[in-house]
Amino acid sequence: MIRIFVDGDAFPNLLKPILFRSIERLSIETFVVSNKPITIGKSKLISYIIVEQGADEADHHIVELAKEGDLVITADIPLADRVIEKNAHAIDHRGELYSVDNIKQYLAMRNLMESIRDTGEITRGPKPFDQKDAHQFANQLHKFLTKHCNIKHT
Repeated sequence: MIRIFVDGDAFPNLLKPILFRSIERLSIETFVVSNKPITIGKSKLISYIIVEQGADEADHHIVELAKEGDLVITADIPLADRVIEKNAHAIDHRGELYSVDNIKQYLAMRNLMESIRDTGEITRGPKPFDQKDAHQFANQLHKFLTKHCNIKHT
């Protein structure tokens, strides 16, 4: 059975009930890793892990714990790349499923945009997170869990 790891510090509130229902319905062991206390709900299936302050401390902890087949929920593309290298899976907050087929392209684009910003260029950030994004996340999560948790359609 897969486990879920949530990169918790930037996890949108709109997604918390969506993820919580899936965790409870399918009895999936879940770890929320963050630099500060956050909660997605109270459950014996969810462990909350608070790591030291630092830019990548939560990421390092997730990479250390994640195993092949696990799911990591993160908007952090370098973290997604690291877990995919371990044959785990990654979904971002807007429902994008990162894979070996697309992660290097996402990483290259992220690095390009970062270098453009480093030159002083002002770029637009991502659009505000909204209900449509939450819906896309819910659909992708359901599709992923259906495929990887042997859920039967009813």
